[in-house]
Amino acid sequence: MATLPKINELGFFEIRLESIGGLGANLAGKMLAEAGVVGAGFDGVSFSSYGSEKKGSAVKAHIRFCDPRTNIRDTSPVERPHVVGIFHEALYKTVNVISGIYEDSLVLVNSSKSPEELKDRMKMRGGTIAVVDAIGIALEEKNRVNMAMLGALFRLCDFLDPEIMKGVIRKSLEKKYPQAVAPALRTFDRGYQEVKFQTFPLPAGEEMPAFIRQDTPVLGYATQPLGGLITNPGNSILKNLSISRAGMMPDFHEDKCIHCAACDTVCPDFCFVWEEQPDKKGRPQMFLQGVDYQYCKGCLKCVQACPTEALSSEREEDGYADSKRVPHRFDLAANH
Repeated sequence: MATLPKINELGFFEIRLESIGGLGANLAGKMLAEAGVVGAGFDGVSFSSYGSEKKGSAVKAHIRFCDPRTNIRDTSPVERPHVVGIFHEALYKTVNVISGIYEDSLVLVNSSKSPEELKDRMKMRGGTIAVVDAIGIALEEKNRVNMAMLGALFRLCDFLDPEIMKGVIRKSLEKKYPQAVAPALRTFDRGYQEVKFQTFPLPAGEEMPAFIRQDTPVLGYATQPLGGLITNPGNSILKNLSISRAGMMPDFHEDKCIHCAACDTVCPDFCFVWEEQPDKKGRPQMFLQGVDYQYCKGCLKCVQACPTEALSSEREEDGYADSKRVPHRFDLAANH
């Protein structure tokens, strides 16, 4: 039987997957646990936590491994992970994805950026950052992000046998989706081979951030503002759906647009910005100005509906949405 590289005071090696609904972290957690139990002979458990079952909402998957002689009586969320798998890079903007990590924890990020860039963005002090372009691999192989992430996770968790994982993939897919087995295995292999990692020692004199339980409320009786002030109202001005995009986004080509509003009709989040202008005959008409990417979750329904290819599906590049965003007028009014 394989040996766990490290364990906590309860005897567990713990993994936490940070994701959004639709990227397959829940299934990845179950498959990862199965490979550890069936293939490596560990005791293991896997479960997930999430809110509404909606594509784009936050999801966490929790996996624990231990020696067979250790009883697993803990099904609480993993708060001090030895490994963190971040399925969507933008999660760090709204979620403390590295909460509870140790000085020697491994953090895997689905990203095309370098470990150095991600260290600064996530404000990591020490630990190992691994990077794999899981979205790019999945798009090229016409498969799922979770298979590429699983491949990278197995490269980092070298006490697990990747061949056992391939058997789990076959068993999970071949009955219902036999055509998906080969692309899934290719995606897994590429994730395993293409992951890059770098270790950052904790600077001399510094300590890891103090651990704070994730279920500790930010606003309590001692920390809430006076007068019952609502600091983050759930209205459309502050709402930001950009974290829900899973790699692809609509790209607007104004020269092809006939302003038919087919895109606006199917958009579930009112992303399109219009302005009344005179047409060629001087009559008032609404003209499409662009996309407010703050509210775009990348469903691409607009691309399918557009009759003139004025909207195309493109891989999102870092900074593109911010530079091309056309804000709604109520956003402009709110900023002044």
